[in-house]
Amino acid sequence: MSNKVAVFRRESFNAAHRLYNPAWDEETNDRVFGKCAFPHYHGHNYDLVVKVVGVPDPGTGYVMDMKILSELIQQEIIERFDHRNLNLDTVEFRELNPTAENIALVIYRILRPLIDEKMELQVRLYETARNFVEYPA
Repeated sequence: MSNKVAVFRRESFNAAHRLYNPAWDEETNDRVFGKCAFPHYHGHNYDLVVKVVGVPDPGTGYVMDMKILSELIQQEIIERFDHRNLNLDTVEFRELNPTAENIALVIYRILRPLIDEKMELQVRLYETARNFVEYPA
């Protein structure tokens, strides 16, 4: 039996984006992405849940100090993406369509090297109250 425990940290950020494939014409972008392809962008209040799984440390009882996890998310994710136009203001999405799926992948890739490799990491990103993605699935 494993003694692994999952801990979760929820944070939020607000960002604008436009879903658009520059290799396609406007009609195709409109058909595929609908309102999300409007040229003047649109915004979301994203909720981010970061899950870390590991065995609690015998000395502290922590899987990971939640204060440290919160600080990592604030410094590496919130400060980078909050109140930004993801398409225009971030290097991560200059060439990558900022879908919820791609945002979750980018967040994971930013955080993964900062969290002990013996711990599992999962990112859940809510774009709306009803639409969310997880990576890894």
